[in-house]
Amino acid sequence: MPDKIQSKLTPGDHRVAIACGRFNEYIVDRLLEAAVDTWHMLGGDDTNLTVVQVPGAFELPVTALTLAETGKYQAVICLGCVIRGETDHYDAVVEQTAKGVKDVNVKTGVPCIFGVLTCDNLEQAIHRAGAKLGNAGRSAMMTGVEMANLVEAIND
Repeated sequence: MPDKIQSKLTPGDHRVAIACGRFNEYIVDRLLEAAVDTWHMLGGDDTNLTVVQVPGAFELPVTALTLAETGKYQAVICLGCVIRGETDHYDAVVEQTAKGVKDVNVKTGVPCIFGVLTCDNLEQAIHRAGAKLGNAGRSAMMTGVEMANLVEAIND
């Protein structure tokens, strides 16, 4: 039987940072609230949770990199919301934000979770922030905690 490494959904003593954009604040506030509620539901202690606000989604990667490179956090969760407008700006912001968050993972080895809603309209964003389709903030926190545990288990 091969060795099997499994993660768990308990924060333990892990420290987690949440970087969240203020742009589309109405939506992002709901993502943040769900992420913090999930942290508490999983048994996380507020002293091990840090929230950093940035202007928008495009600023999330540099903030995540800075947080990850401190060595203080076992996971960084990026929350934001980009809603398609009438210009190509949406495509550039979404692509570069996603690539930037991915690059933080690869460069630092610290799980950096992409909890950024990329929606065609406000109605989709509202649904993904808890109105109908669950809440992406909750999912991002669960993924962050699980990945922090998985990385720890691999390194043990």
